[in-house]
Amino acid sequence: MSLNRNEKAAVVADVSAQAARSQTLALAEYRGLTVANLDALRRQARDQGVYLQVLKNTLARRAVAGSPFEVAAEAMVGPLIYGFSEDAVAAAKVLADFAKTNDRLVIKAGAYAGKPLDADGVKALAAIPSREVLIAQIAGLLKSPIQRLAGVLAALAEQKGGGAAAEAAPQAAPAA
Repeated sequence: MSLNRNEKAAVVADVSAQAARSQTLALAEYRGLTVANLDALRRQARDQGVYLQVLKNTLARRAVAGSPFEVAAEAMVGPLIYGFSEDAVAAAKVLADFAKTNDRLVIKAGAYAGKPLDADGVKALAAIPSREVLIAQIAGLLKSPIQRLAGVLAALAEQKGGGAAAEAAPQAAPAA
């Protein structure tokens, strides 16, 4: 189905607005995927807050012109699905996770922070833990020294308390 000029302008405006809000762009070739597979991929993307769209490459190039994702324009060749995400790793993670279970989805390229990414770069970005996991890890690192200090203080208090009880017991025995 062909789009008229106004519909194409609306698509470009929508994708441009999404690109302006996003940190990451991931591109994957979807040749050979069934409609059911694409629906499952879109469902996963929606759950993770990823904007996933099949676009004509010329419209995608126009939409990312002037944005940090313009560096990926050279990779926009062939039947591609475009994933934009506000979270730095979400788009890459959704596509990489789906590609692990379906070999017909092939990660091609991407862009992050104005730098182009090849397929390995997108996969490396997908391997980074999510923001929530990183925050939890930092909280654990901050909590660890405090827990160790509390453990050492508790052990010292137990030694002193245990030593006083041991000294009190022998004194009580001879008096009896």
